[in-house]
Amino acid sequence: MIKVGDTIPSAKLMVATAEGPAERTTHDLFGGQKTVLFAVPGAFTPTCSAKHLPGFVEHAHEFTARGVNRIICLSVNDVFVMSAWAKSQNVGPEITMVADGSGLFTKTLGLELDLIARGLGVRSQRFALVAEDGVITRLAIEKPGDFDVSRAEAILETL
Repeated sequence: MIKVGDTIPSAKLMVATAEGPAERTTHDLFGGQKTVLFAVPGAFTPTCSAKHLPGFVEHAHEFTARGVNRIICLSVNDVFVMSAWAKSQNVGPEITMVADGSGLFTKTLGLELDLIARGLGVRSQRFALVAEDGVITRLAIEKPGDFDVSRAEAILETL
């Protein structure tokens, strides 16, 4: 599992853009800047839609004011689902919606969550991290079923 001080592993991910799906590398997403990434178990799921993503949407300007260059929302969903979710949640350009469709990046981080028995497949644990030029400086991983340490407000308190 990743930890503070580790470098974000190299990977290719898909992002939802106004022009449609586009591939981005982790270097594109994290290199040369201060980035906050928060990961959710699934788009359109209850806590993710009612609290997690909305908190980052609401506080996006505060992250920018504290020196964050990019906010990333990551989920083990395809890019089309992430795009539809962004539209339904009125996500603006301040948040980059990133799809880890097969969960390979999440597995590389060691933060996958096996929800096969619940019919949801393998997803991401709920977590948030701060990285500076691709190096993790803060990492907050939720205990199963919790929504506390990865909330937008909790991450803002650490900046």
